Amino acid sequence: MSSSDRNPFTGTVRSGRAHEAGRALDLRRAAALCWLLPLLCGSAVAAEGSAPRPSILFLFADQWRAQATGYAGDPNVKTPHLDRLAADGVNCPGAVSVCPVCSPYRATLLTGQRPLTHGVFLNDVQLPADRVTIAEVFAEAGYETAYIGKWHLDGRGRSSFIPRERRQGFRYWKVLECTHAYNRSDYFADENARLRWDGYDAIAQTKDAQAYLRERAKEDRPFILVVSWGPPHAPYLTAPETYRRMYDPESLVLRPNVPAEKEKAVRRDLAGYYAHCTALDDCVGELRKTLEETGLEKRTILVFTSDHGDLLGSQGYYKKQQPFDESIRVPLLFRHPPLLAGGRKLPAPVSSEDLMPTLLGLCGVQIPEGVEGLDYSSYLRGGSDPSDGAALIMCPHPFGQWPRRIGGREYRGLRTARYTYVRDLKGPWLLFDNQADPYQMRNLAGVAEYAELQARLDAFLARRLRAAEDEFFPGMEYVRKWGYPVDASETVPYRD
Repeated sequence: MSSSDRNPFTGTVRSGRAHEAGRALDLRRAAALCWLLPLLCGSAVAAEGSAPRPSILFLFADQWRAQATGYAGDPNVKTPHLDRLAADGVNCPGAVSVCPVCSPYRATLLTGQRPLTHGVFLNDVQLPADRVTIAEVFAEAGYETAYIGKWHLDGRGRSSFIPRERRQGFRYWKVLECTHAYNRSDYFADENARLRWDGYDAIAQTKDAQAYLRERAKEDRPFILVVSWGPPHAPYLTAPETYRRMYDPESLVLRPNVPAEKEKAVRRDLAGYYAHCTALDDCVGELRKTLEETGLEKRTILVFTSDHGDLLGSQGYYKKQQPFDESIRVPLLFRHPPLLAGGRKLPAPVSSEDLMPTLLGLCGVQIPEGVEGLDYSSYLRGGSDPSDGAALIMCPHPFGQWPRRIGGREYRGLRTARYTYVRDLKGPWLLFDNQADPYQMRNLAGVAEYAELQARLDAFLARRLRAAEDEFFPGMEYVRKWGYPVDASETVPYRD
């Protein structure tokens, strides 16, 4: 029996087929930190005679689209652990990535601000040091903070050491800025000494997270542990063989919006993508088992999500940035039995900037000034939806894998429970009725019989942009404002 047929965690044989921004220092950080000083003392007092605040295990994958799970109805992918989590946790199927690209999502997750506020609307630029981050707020509230995996917020080279003062409040640290070499994946800890994960990095990172959890279980102090996996982002065909053997490209059912001429390549890549997904699903299962074995399950909020999706041939495109559902929609699951009743599906349009305030709300930690996202913690516990029924989506500046030469464009849009409406700089661009047309194959923008609907959604979007103080300028105006050094393709060149 080949070692590739063995479970990488247990060894048992498997069955089945197997930059800094160029502008003056923002005073928001100073004001927020002044607010945080009394919080530390206040949190200690609040802890006496009351239940301990819950810990957080926040798991997120890179480029895992919402559609690619068993519980979401994908007929191909094997995700039993996530299916179980969706069944006994809280499933938020309306979750979207506000700006579906790696660095913008990460900066939004940490700050609770939208990309044009924190300034990270491109990859490979630094999250400004004046931002107040989720780790800093939790640390001031008495939490231990930890981060394992992909960072992509330092902007000084994808393989460069990140010293403690640029870690945005995280203390335990096993991180590389960015790599997708999953089987020869390096990282740094406290010292400027390059280390390497053993084998497939997501599995090794998961084992390290398990060890961290076992240590934290010995103490009462709460923690926030973020695990940031690189897969299922391309390269697609690099998952361990035991997972690649599970998927036959020719047997896959493709989404109807994949053009026929791309079918062969999509089958190949989708099989590899699903192999990564199933590997990560096992990682989720192992971490959940560790929570159960250590007694942390009832003390820890478990969250699973992704930074953005992957078109993977849908609409004839790959990767992200674009406003189609395969790019903007992400999985979002919560579980904490003492606090959140399980087995529920909540349809509200949760967006990336909402995650920080929601997690703070769930833990009873005050949300700092400057946060733009909504606190959904009461909603998750059974209260009312705090949203207006729509999530804002945007591409302030197209770059990288979606350049202008292949149709890249600035846009602003809304995703509601039923509709997607998007404007570019010239005017209305896309309108989809996602209930009648779930694969978004009929663009209703400019169609006479939908003119009234389009006008209502356009007015809705205009109100949201005014509230966000977003004047929707051409992308290069934002690039010049923040002083980012883009090349001829309007992309910030990355370096190792």
